[in-house]
Amino acid sequence: MSWKASLSRHLPVVRFFGCPKSPASRGVIGWYSKNYEELKMLNPTMSLLLRCSDNAMPAITTELSFTTSHLLKYMLQTNRFKSEERADAARTFLGYLSDPALKKEYQTSRWDSPGFDPMRPFVEEDQPDWRSDPKIGADLKRYIEIHDMLENTWKVVASGPDDEFTRAENALLMCQRVDLWCAGEGEVEAALKHLLNLGKECNDLVPDTPEYVTEYYPGASDL
Repeated sequence: MSWKASLSRHLPVVRFFGCPKSPASRGVIGWYSKNYEELKMLNPTMSLLLRCSDNAMPAITTELSFTTSHLLKYMLQTNRFKSEERADAARTFLGYLSDPALKKEYQTSRWDSPGFDPMRPFVEEDQPDWRSDPKIGADLKRYIEIHDMLENTWKVVASGPDDEFTRAENALLMCQRVDLWCAGEGEVEAALKHLLNLGKECNDLVPDTPEYVTEYYPGASDL
């Protein structure tokens, strides 16, 4: 299958930017004009947009569903942590995220106290002392341990000075864009393939549904 036919499986939209009067945008506008019909035929449900204006920076953008795991790996790979303590905390948190047994235990232990959900909206306002309740505290002991461990580790990760964490988030979001000043049509195609590869890693627009229900959580008793 041509890589062009898989675009809509991994990218929700592709936007091309350029200035129709500038030679620096000829590659972007030329590649879009020559390939639009084929791309639209292969991906009829995907938006392929060309945005032109005077002095526009030629570029391609898309939308990628970055996760916490992607962000932490990006920060570690680009040495954005200014403290080894926060870098170690990020590695620890990634270890939690990659541990399926711990994730499953965290999800299931949430329901160990019948009739009470510690993640219910506004629970801290309605029952601020629920942790000190003898029954709830005993039932959710393991959930509280895991939750506090994750929360304390995350506080260390996000505690950097000078908006260290926010700057990294913004830098990662910029990976959704490829600037193509004076790029040729071959470079435009290579940029789109690059965004497609990122989409394969970050997006799952056509999920594979399981054949059978593997987990069941009972709903409210009054329904």
